[in-house]
Amino acid sequence: MESNIKELLKYIDPSTLNYQEWVNVGMALKHEGFSAWDWEEWSQKDSARYHPGECGSKWESFKEESGNIVTGGTIYQMAYDRGYVPPIRQETIALGWDDEISDDYVVVDSNNVEVLPIEQPDGRKWKPVNELIKYLETLFNDEDIVGFVTKSWVNEDGKHVPTQGSYKKTAGQLISELRGCKGDLGVVMGDYDQEAGAWIRFNPLDGNGCKNSNVTEFRYALVECDDMDLAKQNALIRELELPVACLVYSGGKSIHAIVKVDAADNKEYRKRVDYLYKICKKNGLIIDEQNKNPSRLSRMPGIKRGDNKQFLIDTNIGKSSWNEWEEWIESVNDDLPDPENLADVWNEMPSLSPELIKGVLRCGHKMLISGPSKAGKSFALIELTIALAEGSKWLEWDCKQGRVMYVNLELDRASCLHRFDDVYKAMHLQPNHINNIDIWNLRGKSVPMDQLAPKLIRRAAKKNYIAIIIDPIYKVITGDENSADQMAKFCNQFDKVCTELGCAVIYCHHHSKGAQGGKRSMDRASGSGVFARDPDALLDLIELEVSDAIKEQEENKAVCKFCMEWIRRYNLQNQIPIDDQFSQVKMLEWCRDLLKPQYKQITEELKDVRAKTKARTAWRIEGTLREFKRFEPVNLWFDYPVHHWDHTGVLKDINPEEAKPLWKKASDSAKKKAQKSRNDKKIAIDNFIDLENYGDPVMIKDLMAKFDKPDSTIRSWVKQAGYSVKNGYVIRPGD
Repeated sequence: MESNIKELLKYIDPSTLNYQEWVNVGMALKHEGFSAWDWEEWSQKDSARYHPGECGSKWESFKEESGNIVTGGTIYQMAYDRGYVPPIRQETIALGWDDEISDDYVVVDSNNVEVLPIEQPDGRKWKPVNELIKYLETLFNDEDIVGFVTKSWVNEDGKHVPTQGSYKKTAGQLISELRGCKGDLGVVMGDYDQEAGAWIRFNPLDGNGCKNSNVTEFRYALVECDDMDLAKQNALIRELELPVACLVYSGGKSIHAIVKVDAADNKEYRKRVDYLYKICKKNGLIIDEQNKNPSRLSRMPGIKRGDNKQFLIDTNIGKSSWNEWEEWIESVNDDLPDPENLADVWNEMPSLSPELIKGVLRCGHKMLISGPSKAGKSFALIELTIALAEGSKWLEWDCKQGRVMYVNLELDRASCLHRFDDVYKAMHLQPNHINNIDIWNLRGKSVPMDQLAPKLIRRAAKKNYIAIIIDPIYKVITGDENSADQMAKFCNQFDKVCTELGCAVIYCHHHSKGAQGGKRSMDRASGSGVFARDPDALLDLIELEVSDAIKEQEENKAVCKFCMEWIRRYNLQNQIPIDDQFSQVKMLEWCRDLLKPQYKQITEELKDVRAKTKARTAWRIEGTLREFKRFEPVNLWFDYPVHHWDHTGVLKDINPEEAKPLWKKASDSAKKKAQKSRNDKKIAIDNFIDLENYGDPVMIKDLMAKFDKPDSTIRSWVKQAGYSVKNGYVIRPGD
């Protein structure tokens, strides 16, 4: 704390403070545990007002009574107002959309720059008043109030220190008076000590003071070097094309460059000055860091300082504005490769990245899986993670084996780990290479992708991942997902991860609302079309509506398979005729006859088989690929918790419900309603005949009374249910 306070005091000149401000510094020092000598040592810098022993006597009167406490925060604010910039802790800095992970802003080679000496103006030709007028006209508007100082005092180090000076006159007033002063600059600006020179502020003031808070517009910043050869300073300022409004020789060891920053406020001013100083230092221009505050004094041209002159070297050099200069700096440091001539590589083409998912995705590329809810996208990504780790197939695509990071943004840790266990078992894989899978659980801790990317890169570095799988991306989207500009910047974060880690990035996203079947696969993902056009591979899932006939067929196959598995346990399969193996009715009869002791257990387990079969959903994957030819749509069953390829082709001819024309949708809907109505009527008649009439013959009039329908309607229902009518009685089929 002590070193921090003393560092802050270096920014506060006691001669610029009024009495109460000076006392406040003393009270703050006492509150923070300093001694009276610390206050006195600092106060000696104001030689005009300093009186030995005054600090000690005043110190004893400081009492921290209620409402009269001054803390170190007061010193901090005073230093901050005078140019102190607190250091930024690097670990708290979040990357913005436009930030570069690298930080190389070298524009010129400072060791090889050609120096540019400056020459003192000839004494007979030098016109000090004209120089100062040109300086004022370049930097200020007529109505701007200008601060300047011609009076100074000598501190204990023998250094001339400026006073507050004047801050009441406008640039227009000064220019007018200078033009009428007949060459006597002192008449307008005040006499100055030639040993010390004179100073001027480069930003306009409000006329009430000369602190940062009195600056009305943040137009310029000062670049000054005290520890470099003047000719090299001059050369580097020009080589860097700094947007310099006025370039002034200080009459001492430095050149003062008044640089256009055109900031909207003090916050932007600090940000731009930090950037300016960073570029200068990167390129060998050794900057005086204490010149950051906007109310800073610079050397006034047209003034003598010792044996030298403070003179205007040049005006309006380099780039014309801050924006133009910043764009130039960024373009020079865009880290983009130089164009190459095709002829140079024609006979030695570079090797393509190996295939990560055969025929779908290469190593180091990006893939998006999109689909609606309940498509099992997360399960598909877990299946893919396992397939890459084990070097097995994903669905029917061969996968390269390697290490994978799965970034879990949605599930709690326990659920995520259990899901991996469930999928391993459902895929019938042994976890021989689970050490290839790293899981980063971030539920409740996720941050926007622009902040996640550098954290991810830092954790994944040197792990040699072949893929980073992010599930799902809606948790880390920054900005409006319908904005192409914002989503392009969002997707650029995936490029950073791919480039920095040399691995593939695979992620999933949801469909937009509404019908999707009639859209192209690349237009279904929610938000901007950037989502579909950015990845190298897009796999899109859309649900297929399975007919009742197919559902019954699939249930029949599942029951037959289940029964055969039981029969094989006892090596009785050779007794089952081939035709019977495809009928669930026959297979159940065989189980009942051959496995009587186990039949009750079989029927109990069969309930789960039927329920699981009924819960299956059908899906179609369509692919949009940048590196490979487009594959034929792939049809899948999602049999929780994994997807299975439809090898039978039963799903091939199904059109997604949303893809049907309106007339077809209406027709199918009507057919469904009619079929349901017929089924309901048949069930009602069956129940009445079998249950309610106790097995006695049923007459048409009984059904008319039961359902309160006329004779013709009941006869139609009976016929549709498969019965016939004879002499007024309802006859069962086969009777």
